[in-house]
Amino acid sequence: DKPGRFALAEGGTIFLDEIGDISSSVQVKLLRVLQEKTYEPVGAVSSEKANVRVIAATNKDLAELSKDGKFRSDLYYRINVVKISLPSLKERKEDIPLLIDHFINRFNKIYNKDICCLSDDALTVILNYDFPGNIRELENILEHCFVLCKGNVIETKHLPASLGKIADDQSADGSRFRTIRQMETIMIEQALRRNNGNRTKAAKELGIDKSTLFRKIKTFNIKIETHPE
Repeated sequence: DKPGRFALAEGGTIFLDEIGDISSSVQVKLLRVLQEKTYEPVGAVSSEKANVRVIAATNKDLAELSKDGKFRSDLYYRINVVKISLPSLKERKEDIPLLIDHFINRFNKIYNKDICCLSDDALTVILNYDFPGNIRELENILEHCFVLCKGNVIETKHLPASLGKIADDQSADGSRFRTIRQMETIMIEQALRRNNGNRTKAAKELGIDKSTLFRKIKTFNIKIETHPE
């Protein structure tokens, strides 16, 4: 008497996270839904039509799992219609300030706080971290800070102990991002790396004119090998 996930998503979108970890029995059932666009609710005597957009995500190589027999190849080809590969967080550090703003707004509502931002030193520590746990790790770090922070600015003392060494190292060598120019340099370097040095593509991705990017590369003395086209 309770609707299942596909029934709840009728006419909308269902998101299947970590699809590479589902069991073989679930893979069979999911394949049937995707192939026949029908499902049979628990306890029902007839099938229901499914009108649902399916988005799946995984951090595993499904093609390799399929070759090794650990993931059904027919299901892999069925879900591999439009594929979007997201680079790891350490490869797109210019996104970190945007993600921080998102999580701060979210945790302010959850914890009923009024935290505005990170201090320059705390932000530098986070920008110098490689995030092996990707965005989820960034989210956990900020939630940790929210628990400890009693004011409205997150400082290095609120960061997890695992980031303490980075804070000590940057304090020792005096490295910190003090200006917008330093942030711009990071954003441009990361965009150029993602686009294999193609300045035209990098400019498009950054949302600026190609000539503006050329000028900033020269002004900021960015050394990454670049290609105009």
